[in-house]
Amino acid sequence: MPTPLPRIARFESMAYGLFIHYGLYSLLERDAWLQFMERTPVAEYEKLAARFTAEQFDARDIVRLTKAAGMRYITFTARHHEGFSLYDTRGLSRFDTMQTAAKRDLVAELVAACRAEGIAPFLYHTTLDWRWDSANCDAAQFRDYLDYLHASVELLCTRYGPIGGLWFDGNWSRPQADWQEDRLYAMIRRHQPDAIIINNTGMFAPGVIGHPELDAVTFENCPAAPIRPTGKHVAAETCQPLNNHWGFARHDFNYIGPAQIIQQLAHSRKVGANYLLNIGLTGAGAIPAYERAALERVGEWVALVAPALYDGRPTGYECEGRDFILNANGTLYYFAHDLAIAGAENTTIAVGRTGPRVIKGLPRELRAARWLDNGESLTVTGGNTVHLTGHPYGTNYVVRVAELVM
Repeated sequence: MPTPLPRIARFESMAYGLFIHYGLYSLLERDAWLQFMERTPVAEYEKLAARFTAEQFDARDIVRLTKAAGMRYITFTARHHEGFSLYDTRGLSRFDTMQTAAKRDLVAELVAACRAEGIAPFLYHTTLDWRWDSANCDAAQFRDYLDYLHASVELLCTRYGPIGGLWFDGNWSRPQADWQEDRLYAMIRRHQPDAIIINNTGMFAPGVIGHPELDAVTFENCPAAPIRPTGKHVAAETCQPLNNHWGFARHDFNYIGPAQIIQQLAHSRKVGANYLLNIGLTGAGAIPAYERAALERVGEWVALVAPALYDGRPTGYECEGRDFILNANGTLYYFAHDLAIAGAENTTIAVGRTGPRVIKGLPRELRAARWLDNGESLTVTGGNTVHLTGHPYGTNYVVRVAELVM
């Protein structure tokens, strides 16, 4: 297996990040793709800018929540497909936050807050732009658009200090085009040599390895799969919304809960991927109440398993069912699923089982094991079997983690 570059190794140890979608579409409270889905003319849609105040956008609060959630980076929509920029485009466009009642550079505020709290700022930037009709315009206009895109990204690379990475999205909209990626990525490397570069391959091409300068492959709204690098080591990242929409949608009640988030995060780490969980901010820029509560709750679980989660890497050891083992700097951690809860049948819900679980492929005999959450020792037999005790009465960790000793 190729040795990861230092920037990629750092990214993989971030493990868990917060995706934030915010833009003019947030005012409509019905998802980031509403303009496209309802074929709203550009001239009509841009009137929303007059209503954009961001009066409840509090970058420090957002970053502190991210930190409490156990997340180590934020990917923020500096510009989405609508073409509206949440940063000062310095004359490249009049369609940015500086030309609204907000008169604030929200990217600058978020990057500063990230730096103060030790969170890595990643900037999402669309390559698909509905204002330019970039998916359908003629070749001459497309070349002009790429110049505009390049200049826009260069602002992000030169005006905000070191950033964790850039997350592009939209090349899939014009698959046969020359997107001048060599030019774009060379510019980024010149200004931000340690930044992670990601270009989302979309829902219909998950895990596809694109340009050789890219540092990670993406799995949009689907579980990540193991990556088998043949040259440069690339990271993997799965991104998923907390509900069915990428932006704030007031009447979408179909949210995933802490249990599903924990399971998705655990699965991502099982295959060596990061997990990027999305929320949408309200039109005023606030974090909705459910999103805040869910992130904080999962953060409590992350704190219990932190030694295994961030630095844990996949192993080839075979476990029963959905269980798996990660190796974190030489220490093995067993991630146990589907455990029973101790207690009488009339006071608990049957969710799994306890008892022996066999591990295959260990290089040496297993000597001891203990739960990370309470330190309880677990019985080990045969050198490869750990006897799991399940969740203590009144608890359910969803995925419970044990440290193994060989």
